[in-house]
Amino acid sequence: MTTRRAARQSASGAVTIKDIAERLDISPSTVGRALADDRRISASMKQRVLKAAAEMGYVANHAARMMRGASSNLVGLMVPDIRNSFYATIAHALSKCLEPEGFRLTLSETDDNGLTELQHIRALTSAKTAGIIIVPSAQPHPDSINLLNETPHIQLLRWRATLSQQWFGIDDGQALYQAATHLLELGHRRIAYIGSSAQLPTGRSRVEGFQAALAGVDGAQGIEALGAPESKSFARNAIYRLLALRSPPTAVVTGSVQHTLGILDALASDRIRVPEELSVVGFGDEPAFRWWGSGLTTVTLPVSELATACGLWFVHQVIRQRSTNPVSYSSLCQPTLVVRGSTSPLERSGDVLR
Repeated sequence: MTTRRAARQSASGAVTIKDIAERLDISPSTVGRALADDRRISASMKQRVLKAAAEMGYVANHAARMMRGASSNLVGLMVPDIRNSFYATIAHALSKCLEPEGFRLTLSETDDNGLTELQHIRALTSAKTAGIIIVPSAQPHPDSINLLNETPHIQLLRWRATLSQQWFGIDDGQALYQAATHLLELGHRRIAYIGSSAQLPTGRSRVEGFQAALAGVDGAQGIEALGAPESKSFARNAIYRLLALRSPPTAVVTGSVQHTLGILDALASDRIRVPEELSVVGFGDEPAFRWWGSGLTTVTLPVSELATACGLWFVHQVIRQRSTNPVSYSSLCQPTLVVRGSTSPLERSGDVLR
């Protein structure tokens, strides 16, 4: 190391790109591109630069890069409720697929509140995030829409026409169609559905799938209780109300993991025998669902696979193209019904409640 370079490093207290360039006798722009994994730089040169940077203790100054207009390596994930293991699985899968690509995931919780969502979007865009993966709220604020349309983003699970045309989701209608059809095939005709309000696109698709299964089936009666999307207390209160009806349902199907948990809690508290008194089909497949009673019949969702596909497509097709208006793309994953011990034919289920 030359005396002049050593003096500069000791004065600044940090190794710079110019320091690495002098050591390797190459241009600073080549070092910068190598550190940014620019495809124009050969693999051997990248290896030389990275080795020198590590030996010299170089630390990238992301703040300075962003002041010059460059984006960060952060990808924002915005979800309604981080307590929901459904979203925890998504966050974990996204993080694992983004890290090898050189990106870091940052998590925001919106509580399905449009103003909270706007605050997080403003924070992410001001930090020059590389992009945003969002489960949009029921009614995004107009400012949120404007900011997102200027930022690389993709919608996950829920789709809003006012946002990007890139979307990864699950066939929610098919999920509830399978669940209700299973109960109909077991002879049930008074079937309740406890799920999210139709204000959300996922909620609307799920209730439509439920209704489609019952349509045209002689004597089939759907009893719907729609409310807060991620509320166990709503589901718990809803099942109490339904079972108190003069003609209560003989079976119930749910439209979210949290609703399923609320219903199971209520049934266990009141010691309702499942499936002898009530057949139950859940949503999602938490590990505990397999051990609940004789096992919960439920709709399983390929959440981890969906999140991984979403993350990789987003990096390669949106972020690295640096386009806020890429071509339209959507991917729809199919659910699967897993039959366990919580459902039974009508002659066994509903004997007490009928």
